[in-house]
This record gives sequence, structure tokens and C-alpha cells, in this order.
Amino acid sequence: MAKRRDFIKFPLAAALGGTLGGLAPAARAAGPVTLLNVSYDPTRELYVEINQAFARQWKARSGQDVTIKQSHGGSGKQARSIIDGLDADVATLALAGDTDALVRNGGWVAPDWQKRLPNNATPYASTIILVVREGNPKGIKDWDDLARPGINVITPNPKTSGGARWNYLAAWEFAKRKYGGDAKAREFVGKLYGNVPVLDTGARGSTITFAQRNMGDVLIAWENEAFLLEKEFGAKFDVVVPSLSVLAEPAVTVVDRNVDKKGTRAVAEAYLQYLYTEEAQDIIGKHFYRPNVSAKAQAKYARQFPKLPLFTVDQAFGGWAQADKAHFADGGSFDQIYTRK
Repeated sequence: MAKRRDFIKFPLAAALGGTLGGLAPAARAAGPVTLLNVSYDPTRELYVEINQAFARQWKARSGQDVTIKQSHGGSGKQARSIIDGLDADVATLALAGDTDALVRNGGWVAPDWQKRLPNNATPYASTIILVVREGNPKGIKDWDDLARPGINVITPNPKTSGGARWNYLAAWEFAKRKYGGDAKAREFVGKLYGNVPVLDTGARGSTITFAQRNMGDVLIAWENEAFLLEKEFGAKFDVVVPSLSVLAEPAVTVVDRNVDKKGTRAVAEAYLQYLYTEEAQDIIGKHFYRPNVSAKAQAKYARQFPKLPLFTVDQAFGGWAQADKAHFADGGSFDQIYTRK
């Protein structure tokens, strides 16, 4: 059976994706509305289907046409683009820390943004796992194998990618628990990044480097990205589930300053509320994200998600503010340990 390759081609297009339908609670007599969803790298395929379903539902209910445009890239880089003036109506970024940056830098988002939607504004979750080449020729079984001499590891840049930050913290916490304390964790993560030949700006870029450019022995990947790779390329890749990982919680919000300026708040809020509906939760599971709300979708897709111990950033690092300051701010642990070869 032929394998589809279009998901690898798609990210090579312009940062702003094609025009898509969307849904919003605007007045029945109102004219067409356009939204911009600024998201992180691996959500491209997810939001293509979400947008189409949302558009059909709203058109049938109100008669109003809503167009949703997509922008994708490394989560931190996407947050910076909004701060610098990208006209986003909604931000569906990889981690709450990147959205918090929109609060601190210009007040683009209200400080209470995570209280405005269920589950701290996280309609879906994910985690971080490993992808190796067919047959696992390097015998990679867990995080500690990534620090072995001669292992080439592909992971994006934590300075620009939200997924990379999840990767980094998952490896750090594993080492802290296994070897005892932050000093040992820092030593381990330093060795791991010594095995990284290139840092792409986003998770999808790293997937392309690993799958299309054939670089590296192992890819540290979002769970959904790993299973998408396996689905698209079949036997070329194997998934390795580590002994411990992080509960990744991508959060969503309207960009308050922009929606109030453009008059799109009602539309944008309805778009995000749609992510919590049964229809959207099913689409979320279909695209290998973990549904956070629907018991029906959780049961339907439970078998595709590996069972492994998951910690949260709040539990292990005291929240994103502390994690960012300690590890990813200028002069933090990442800057101290990573030296580009």
C-alpha cells in the first residue's frame, strides 16, 4: 500500500496556511468573519480538520461564513510573532509559559486567561516519547540511552520550540530521579545535547530532519507526531515508550487585544469552546492527541496511547515561570550546557 507523504510536504509551505472554514457566535445578520489561529508546529493536520468541521456546523446553524487561517512554527517563536504584531485572534500554543509571555509582553492576553475555559484552557494533552529507525539498530530503550557515546539525537531548540522544552524537562526529570538531584540531571542533559547535531526551530522541522533528511538515530517527539510518523511511513520507524515522561498540556486562548480591536471576540471564543465538544474531542483523538474532556473519546482512543508514568511541570519544576527562569531564560541551564559543534 502506498504511503502518503503530504504531511511532510505541507510544512514546507509558507508560515500562513490556506484559508479554512471556521465557526463563531456572531449575530445571524453579520457578514463573513476571518480568524487567525497561531499555533505550534505539529497541530497543522489537527486544525485543518477542526476548522472544516467547525465551519460546517456554524454555517448550518447561523448561515454565517467564517474563514480561519493558520500559522504554525516553533511555539516560542510564534508567541514572539504575536508580541511583535502578528494579528492573531487565537493562540493555541504548545505550553502555558508561551501564552504567559503574551500577558507579560504588551498585555496581549488577560492575566486570567487560563480560568476562562475548562481544564485550565487545555482541551487536549500529549506527552513526549521516542522514535527510532526500523528495528531499533542502536538498541535505544529509555532516556539514558540518549546520552551514550555515538548516539545522534534529533530534538528542536528550546529557545524557539515549546515541544523542545517539554523534551528537555522530561529528560531532566528522568535523570534527576534516576541519578539523584539536579547536578546529576544537568550532567546527563549536557551529555544528551552533546549528541544533538542540529537544533531546528520547531518540532515539525526536527521531524523532517529525522524522517526526510535521514539524520539521527532517535527523534525526541510529541506523542502525536511520533504516531503520525509511524502511520505515514509504516515500518521505516519504531516508537519507543520511555519509563517516564511529562504530561504535556498545550493551552488555548483568545488574544484579547486583537479580538477587541477587530471585533471578533465572540467568534474567537466560540471557536475555542468548540474544541471541548464531542465532535472536536473525537477529531482530537483521531489525530493522536489525548482528549481532555470527552469520556467517550477517551474510551474510543485509549488503546492507541501507551500507559506510562507522567509528571507535570508544576509537580517537578514548580510551574512554568520557575522552569523558564531556571532552564530557558538567557543564561539558564540550557545556555550553560549547550555548545553548538
